[in-house]
Amino acid sequence: MRILFWIILLAVIGGLAWIRLAPSDPAVWHVDPKVSADQDLASGVRRRISGGEAVFAALHRIILETPRTEVLAGTPDEGRVTYITRSQWMGFPDYTTVQLGEGHLELYARQRFGQSDLGVNRTRVEGWLDRLGAAE
Repeated sequence: MRILFWIILLAVIGGLAWIRLAPSDPAVWHVDPKVSADQDLASGVRRRISGGEAVFAALHRIILETPRTEVLAGTPDEGRVTYITRSQWMGFPDYTTVQLGEGHLELYARQRFGQSDLGVNRTRVEGWLDRLGAAE
C-alpha cells in the first residue's frame, strides 16, 4: 500500500513538472492565426481588430506587462509575435499569436493542455484590448 502511494505521488509530481518544463516548439505555436472573424472557442479565442504597426507596438507593450508572459517567437517588426502566458499556480501555458495584416491585427489565444480553458484566454485578450482602447 505504501509503495502505491509513492508511485502515485511521483506520477503527480512528474505531471506537474511536465506542465512547467515541457518545451514550446515555435514551429507548432508560432503559426498564422487565420482569423476571419471573432470566435470564442472552448480552447481559446480569436479576435480581429483594426490597426497597423503603431497599434501592434502598443499592444505588444501591453502584453509584455502581463505577469508571467514572455515572447516565444517573432517581433512586431516581423509582423507576427507569439507569447506564452503561464497560470500562476500550476504554470499551465497559454499561447497567443498576434499577426499584422493589411489594416488589421489578428489575435489567436489558446491553451496547450486540457479540453477547455474556462474562458481564461478570452478574459485576458479582452483585458488587453480594453487597455489598448483606453491608450488610444
